[in-house]
Amino acid sequence: MRRGLVSAALLVALLPMSFAVLADDLGVVGPTYEIVERDVLELITSKLKQMEQSGELAKYQEDYKNKVVSNIEHPRPLAGFKSTETAGTHYYDPSVVTEKDIVDATGKVLYARGTRVNPLDYIGWNSYLLFVDGRDEKQLSFGKKIAATSDRPVKIVLVAGEPLALMRKWKSTVYFDQGGKLIKRFAITQVPAIVRQEGKRLRIDELRY
Repeated sequence: MRRGLVSAALLVALLPMSFAVLADDLGVVGPTYEIVERDVLELITSKLKQMEQSGELAKYQEDYKNKVVSNIEHPRPLAGFKSTETAGTHYYDPSVVTEKDIVDATGKVLYARGTRVNPLDYIGWNSYLLFVDGRDEKQLSFGKKIAATSDRPVKIVLVAGEPLALMRKWKSTVYFDQGGKLIKRFAITQVPAIVRQEGKRLRIDELRY
């Protein structure tokens, strides 16, 4: 897959080179001859071979790999949160209103358009989500203690910090809220915060530690 991504990036970079000669009409100077255009893919293949022979392609691939690994090891901290100063509780209703008829395999309408459906009516949450700032050792210790004493499995979700390094240290799975989608959905502005099911809603507690 990485080779495909590199080839695609190079294709975009090299295409302008193959068409640059068509930019201007400079008129006729001296004898004219029929121009035989090389196939674009042939030109690109030739350029890639040159880059491979010179070592430029290998360097490009290595730089790309290092960038990807760095982004995974050191994800950008999310914005819009702070350490909990005042503990608080709020709720999230996961209900959705259907935008069209929901039918089964036979075409039977299960939910007509405009029906309000709550997923928690059909399936429950069997675990908790605990959001913490992975740069704060005190929060990490607090989170680990909650996970060890909880009556249900606790999934640690970082909003900042290095998830892979923490996974190697703890020898357990750690998550990262990519793009901040979860803290936005649950309106979390303070961490640590724990999300769990309470009846037909999700309860969010922003915790002092």
